[in-house]
Amino acid sequence: MTSAPSMTGLRSISLVCVPTVEQDKAVAFYESIGFEKRTDEPFAGGYRWIEVYPPEGGTGIALAPPPGPAEIEPMQTGITLITSDVDATHAAMKERGVDVDAEVSRMGEPVPPMFWFRDPTGHTLMVVEQP
Repeated sequence: MTSAPSMTGLRSISLVCVPTVEQDKAVAFYESIGFEKRTDEPFAGGYRWIEVYPPEGGTGIALAPPPGPAEIEPMQTGITLITSDVDATHAAMKERGVDVDAEVSRMGEPVPPMFWFRDPTGHTLMVVEQP
């Protein structure tokens, strides 16, 4: 199946921005669950632009400072991560002290088994099984 280019020129999702005040803490967290920091550059007078990526796939998470002095409210990010074994991933993250749901959710077909977890800022991400 070939896909035609978008009429607007859009081709893919590169990054999802997640507002983060404590960037070093966030980087340590994401690295502890298998992400790789690929970008960490200063910008705009004292800020840092940081990008972390899962081991597979091309879409990363930008751990960006919030604009201005605004406080960050934890949010449901909508970010969905894929694993081939949701139970093993859930157990491994729980063992590392990650704030994960108590159990894997199983709703039945066509919804895959899944669970949610929170990063150090309190933002929620989802993990789903895709064999």
